[in-house]
Amino acid sequence: MRNIIFELCSETIDACIAAREGGAARIELCSALSEGGLTPSHGLIRDAVLLSGLPIHGLVRPRGGDFLYSDAEVAIMREDIVHMKSLGVSGVVLGLLKEDGSVDRERTQELVRLARPLEVTFHRAFDSTPSLEQALEDVIATGCDRLLTSGGQPDVVTGAASLAKLVAQAAGRIEIAIGGGLRLQDAAALARLTGAQHFHGSMRSKHSEPTLYSPSEVASDHASRSKTHYAVAPDAVRTIIERLRNA
Repeated sequence: MRNIIFELCSETIDACIAAREGGAARIELCSALSEGGLTPSHGLIRDAVLLSGLPIHGLVRPRGGDFLYSDAEVAIMREDIVHMKSLGVSGVVLGLLKEDGSVDRERTQELVRLARPLEVTFHRAFDSTPSLEQALEDVIATGCDRLLTSGGQPDVVTGAASLAKLVAQAAGRIEIAIGGGLRLQDAAALARLTGAQHFHGSMRSKHSEPTLYSPSEVASDHASRSKTHYAVAPDAVRTIIERLRNA
């Protein structure tokens, strides 16, 4: 059985608890997954650290959109890293690019040094770079411990061949975490094809619940009497880990 490390991407405290109950190894904590993930709030970070019982890696991303940040935005990232450290997180997750799309090695190195002794993951900003091979070498040079990637593709299934090449190129110099559209039905095949040990997913499913208000009281695009939210079941976390390990 393969040694698999599964990280759950969580934006709620309920998802953090599901990660613990389902057997996840750690949590990437964020807010606004609809935006691709943003820096989580003080309260969410604090409660995740206190209640989940798992290592919490906080996302450091001050806004949605691209990964070319101004000096003012990088200053905010510095403050968020210091704040997360004070709350007891085990790691931070970040990614900075230059105007040409390449990895911003200098400013990433600066943030890695600031984050120590915490672990640092370079996130899927990597997948927007023009050369994945060169970007991997750049991320390794920054001192990051881990790289989260879908192989430069919209999801890990279409990026499977590229992911296998990145795992081989890394050759143990950095952990390659496979994430981005990871689904239960694809897990075993991806584990076999890529040879990776680290995987990342949100495992969310939609849930609808009745509301107490009348549709006439809200905007026309809320014409339903139900609201939809996403939730994570511990069984889903447990199942994907089993499939990855048994691949």
